[in-house]
Amino acid sequence: MPLKVLILGANGFIGSSLTHASLQTKDWEVSGLDVGNHKLGNCLGHERFTFVEGDVTISREWIEYHVKKCDAVLPLVAIANPAQYVKDPLRVFELDFEANLAVVRQAAKYKKRIIFPSTSEVYGMSPDAELDEETTNMVYGPIEKQRWIYACSKQLLDRVIYAYGVRDNVDYTLFRPFNWIGPKLDNVLEPKEGSSRLFTQFISNVIFKKPIQLVDGGKQSRSFTFIDDGVDALLRIIENKDGCASRRIFNLGNPANDVSVAKLAQLIISAFKEYPEYAEHARSAKVVKVSSGKYFGKYYQDIQKRVPSIANARKHLGWRPKVDLKTAIKRTLDYHLAHKDYSLE
Repeated sequence: MPLKVLILGANGFIGSSLTHASLQTKDWEVSGLDVGNHKLGNCLGHERFTFVEGDVTISREWIEYHVKKCDAVLPLVAIANPAQYVKDPLRVFELDFEANLAVVRQAAKYKKRIIFPSTSEVYGMSPDAELDEETTNMVYGPIEKQRWIYACSKQLLDRVIYAYGVRDNVDYTLFRPFNWIGPKLDNVLEPKEGSSRLFTQFISNVIFKKPIQLVDGGKQSRSFTFIDDGVDALLRIIENKDGCASRRIFNLGNPANDVSVAKLAQLIISAFKEYPEYAEHARSAKVVKVSSGKYFGKYYQDIQKRVPSIANARKHLGWRPKVDLKTAIKRTLDYHLAHKDYSLE
């Protein structure tokens, strides 16, 4: 019998990519819910894909019905933009924690497998050179730094799901994406600062000839991971051959792509030079430094380094990331610049 997979947030960055890969490479039956469908493309109408447009906070009966029917549920709905953590922390908590807690409780009630998107942010400001799922302590700033409400919400759900596993023998996998990037991460057509995560924001800045703003000089580094590598790991987790992913936590990131934000900006500018229509944009691109207080406000606090240990994923999933950062940037630009339905300034 084909697996029945429920993806909440099917139109999101991860959800849409995972839905597409599931239908293309597996025989699974996929049910999806989201408030829109513009990223799902030719998945819509596929004979093994059932989609409904709805809000996880409202469509509770539909969700419970499909939780009962499915083998695995992936509650991917979340606000995952640092600008929103500081501007609207209560909305982040209500969606990222409360709405997902309701789904987790249903999955536990019906003894369904939970595959939950934790986050690399749960490690906070840990000083560890390499972040380990089993041993790294989670270090957050003072209450005033509202940026941490996202990490706290995710971490508490990690602990709740783990507790269901211990008490009720519920099967689960927690996965922690480390700065996944790629096509459709955010809307490159939105030139407004803070509307996207930094990778897409930088691309948008070059397209619209806006200065790339490096928060606190861009010295902080991240381990950027291409979406195809991340989805490859998720397919292995969902398949769960011989229970390899059951009751485990996986960092899913690319340590080889650990670069500073300032370096990322330069790589993106250089990549644009390979596209004749945008070569002049790249030549005229400006990079400026801005304080985190000015860019995000006083409630922000940053993480300087974030490098994952991926030993667990290598050992249990047989997974390792393959796409280097320059290739990831090129593939993303190939997609967005081929779908250019915006006007150049």
